Amino acid sequence: MNAELVESIAGLRERLARIRRSGAKVGLVPTMGALHAGHARLVERARGDCQSVTVSIFVNPLQFDREDDLRRYPRTLEGDRELCGTLGVDFVFAPPVEEMYPIPPACRVDVGRLADHLCGPYRPGHFPGVATIVLKLFEIVGPDRAYFGEKDAQQLAIIRRLVSDFNVPVQVVGVPTVREPDGLAMSSRNRQLGPSERELATVLYRALREADRQISTGTKDVHFVKAKATAEIPRDASLRLEYLDIVDPDDVQPVARIAGPVLVAGALWVGSTRLIDNLLSTPPPEKMGS
Repeated sequence: MNAELVESIAGLRERLARIRRSGAKVGLVPTMGALHAGHARLVERARGDCQSVTVSIFVNPLQFDREDDLRRYPRTLEGDRELCGTLGVDFVFAPPVEEMYPIPPACRVDVGRLADHLCGPYRPGHFPGVATIVLKLFEIVGPDRAYFGEKDAQQLAIIRRLVSDFNVPVQVVGVPTVREPDGLAMSSRNRQLGPSERELATVLYRALREADRQISTGTKDVHFVKAKATAEIPRDASLRLEYLDIVDPDDVQPVARIAGPVLVAGALWVGSTRLIDNLLSTPPPEKMGS
């Protein structure tokens, strides 16, 4: 049985208002569709915490810096509804673009220096677009809890700061990355990979694991860790490493020395598909007097 499809803001608000009057907690899982097992994990977590769950499916044009990427993004609404139905989702909110943006928006959320590193410089306007649509969804749905994957760690850090800075009454829940058996982080973009590209795509995770190995054994030199990690990316015409960096996990700023938990994050082009991944890495405790 498919989850109920709602395409209008007013219609969703009306349904959720009835549910709230019963005292039910409302969970929101914001997505752009093309749902996979990683999204399913978010929904399962929401279903366990909340009495009502809404999954939003909206390919948000504000967060795409390339028109061809927006066109290529997979759209699989009927299959997504079917999956949501099996997971016990109450509402799939899938508004058309003209419902969310009846006129071109004049106001967008400024995310400041949180977008200065990692994906930010390579995707101009992306994170302001993400923050803007997430704030709109929070206003439309009014969830008690909202669920986001830790694979998009920079996005998660920005949304947590958004909620804090604007006093949005929602609990943001980060859910660990779901991986394929060979370690590849699940992503809607994975379906764009050809067979040979799919085999190559695991090298990003391998590089991140090497960085984590170096950090967990006590290496504190950022440049050394990055060099060892990037050496795991083979020379191949299909591969282009966009970045591999080590940052503070909360404010997404590069660290000069590894002295506490850090986020090791990377972006890799495999053919024409851009993949991202990250690991949270913690160095061993320093011995007294060291």
